[in-house]
Amino acid sequence: MSKILIVDDEKLIVKGLKFSLEQDGLDVDCAYDGEEGLNMIRNGSYDLVLLDLMLPKMSGYEVCQEVRGFSGVPIIMLTAKSEDMDKILGLEYGADDYITKPFNVLEVKARVKAIMRRMDYKSNTGPLPVINMPAEEKLEYRDLRLDAAGRRAFVGDREVNLTAREFELLELFVRHPNQVYTREKLLELVWGTEYPGDGRTVDVHVRRLREKIEKNPGEPDYVRTKWGVGYYLA
Repeated sequence: MSKILIVDDEKLIVKGLKFSLEQDGLDVDCAYDGEEGLNMIRNGSYDLVLLDLMLPKMSGYEVCQEVRGFSGVPIIMLTAKSEDMDKILGLEYGADDYITKPFNVLEVKARVKAIMRRMDYKSNTGPLPVINMPAEEKLEYRDLRLDAAGRRAFVGDREVNLTAREFELLELFVRHPNQVYTREKLLELVWGTEYPGDGRTVDVHVRRLREKIEKNPGEPDYVRTKWGVGYYLA
């Protein structure tokens, strides 16, 4: 059974989300401030985290940043702020997705299922996305090595801690080196056709990916930009 952590100080929202997700057969834990949520993530084993932005003790930004120091668990940021900058900041700090409050619980469930499909969990909502591959498959390109089953990535002998989206981006690039993808195509393949984000979401994730795999992110040797078109693996 997949396990989810909800970190939000609005107890009525937490209660509704917990009930709805449990109806889908998920195991749900709850935390009501940033410090409690961070400790539960550090000491537990979760398949996904729903993380509110505005929290007591530690903000969602701070929790996300701390978590990314030791875990690539998928994080969906919940925020009452609708400004684009808040969404981009959430992605900068390591969130995989964001949902703006007030939200429809069906939207939250759809986002959760979409991420879990990409994490190779069983789902009744449809076929696996095109970027998924057999669990036993290992991918190598130049100094990059990917373990699909363990969702682990290496540059040479160095393991890099990637988020779910970062891993999926790199996986797609490694499977199709030298193929140029527009931002719109990357959104479709990695985030899904129903994702409300735009090209800036892709830019943020590519920048974070470069910071982890490139010797000099300012002059990338792997993930390069085709000016006016998109990105490709050189």
